[in-house]
Amino acid sequence: MKKIVYTLLGILMISSCGVSNKKTIEVKPGKTEKRPNIVFIISDDHAYQAISAYGGRLAKVAPTPNIDRIANEGIRFDNCLVTNSICGPSRATIITGKYSHQNEFVDNTFGSEFNFNQQTFAELLQQAGYKTGVLGKLHLGQTPTKGFDYVDILPGQGSYYNPMFVNKKGMYQVEGYATEIITDKAINWIDSVKNDDQPFMLFLGHKSPHRPWQPGPNELGMYENVEFPEPETLFDDYSGNRKVASLNYMSISEAMKMGQDIKITDNPQAGFNEKQQKMWDSIYGTINDKFKKANLKGKDLTRYKYQRYMRDYLACVAGVDKGVGSVLDYLKKAGLDENTIVIYTSDQGFYLGEHGWFDKRWMYKESLKTPLLIKWPEQIKAGQVNNDLVSNLDFAETFLDLAQTNIPEDMQGRSIVPILKGKTPIDWRKSHYYHYYEHPSEHDVRRHYGITTDRYKLIHFYYDMDVWELYDTKKDPNELHNVYDNPEYAAIQKKLHKELENLRIKYKDNDTLNQKFIDEYKEKLKTNPLVEYWKLAPEEMNKLYQEYLKKQK
Repeated sequence: MKKIVYTLLGILMISSCGVSNKKTIEVKPGKTEKRPNIVFIISDDHAYQAISAYGGRLAKVAPTPNIDRIANEGIRFDNCLVTNSICGPSRATIITGKYSHQNEFVDNTFGSEFNFNQQTFAELLQQAGYKTGVLGKLHLGQTPTKGFDYVDILPGQGSYYNPMFVNKKGMYQVEGYATEIITDKAINWIDSVKNDDQPFMLFLGHKSPHRPWQPGPNELGMYENVEFPEPETLFDDYSGNRKVASLNYMSISEAMKMGQDIKITDNPQAGFNEKQQKMWDSIYGTINDKFKKANLKGKDLTRYKYQRYMRDYLACVAGVDKGVGSVLDYLKKAGLDENTIVIYTSDQGFYLGEHGWFDKRWMYKESLKTPLLIKWPEQIKAGQVNNDLVSNLDFAETFLDLAQTNIPEDMQGRSIVPILKGKTPIDWRKSHYYHYYEHPSEHDVRRHYGITTDRYKLIHFYYDMDVWELYDTKKDPNELHNVYDNPEYAAIQKKLHKELENLRIKYKDNDTLNQKFIDEYKEKLKTNPLVEYWKLAPEEMNKLYQEYLKKQK
């Protein structure tokens, strides 16, 4: 069923690529610094817990030395929070500098398409004289029609092996492994456009380490002899007044599929050639045989699934890390490293067994917080760690500030360039607003919005419930005890409610918009049952898929 959904999403990506009429925007007066090249590397579902620069239980057993180079030579942000923890909406926020309710790409439901007629940082960078490119995974429902000089993206979710790509001429296939292909394409494009007189910006998107976590040929089996530490909350019972968390369907024990995710299957991997399948079977054939003999159940089975998940996920991460290293090495060799700012991030955080989960979506720590590592030798002092509340909402504004051009007033974030230079503005945000919309959904995470400060977190779940949660993250870092309506927190609760309403007003979000997006979801479902694909039997889903293809033709 998942494969059909990904194929459907891929079809939606194929649309005409128009060319906009460009106009030139002058850079800000009084600027004399040479404008940097920008290499923005964004992986998919890369948890900060899986980057050794952040420390934690996996740092020693699964290091990421090349991504760590960015932190060691620049700055690591420990509080970069996303506005909506899911793939497409996060990217929409990044390219617009606006919340989901403003750019109107609120979820990943079938048929969602980003409106490229709206303002994006890419178009503004073009107008400011930058050469712009987007490569790899973009996941916005269609191909960019303007803003990027170079377009070479994966359709929809894309495939790990022998992926299809879409450029301005159409769709084509490349044999090999996506992470390696994207890395090579990135280096080739940069090499073709490097110019002392015109800076460039590359949006480099990796598919990895997104589900179904298929390691590359050079990483297959690399962790087979490693036993990964379990998170404290792997067997979370969702006590502590956390009923909403208990309603999820994203646990390793129940929602992680034995075939698709754990690779316990006799079926060949879709899209592999004979050589790739043979190499795959040389590793997973033995794994399958051992599992079938073990007859695992209950917690033993959950623990087994967790270990398999970590081995595949972290092997995918290792491939990304090698790719990052290749890009960094090329920039140095080409003499571009000093005046090129390299940014590494993910579209959001991800659960690596915490609370028993995989996936993202929640406003809880592991999915709300995304990695952010930046190096810029000419401007950033090496080895810094920053704790300011920054956000993917700030990325577009940062790119424009780096380009020394004007930042539109309707963008809702702020440039972090002053922070990069060690000068955090005195009025920098002390609280961060979040809003998640994709429900009903396969993983059954309810719609919710809320506010995060340096210590507290207030969350409101709505749509088919009206539930509030409050966490004291200093006393309760794992967010296991909801203290909403606890008399000891009455003053804090009142203050957070007021601040939450102030942020909703500031960012122009409200209950009327909530209902608008709910109504739009229901209308979309009426016209296309594939929106709720997880409810369909395989036969019914395939029938609807074939009908959809006929309509598209």
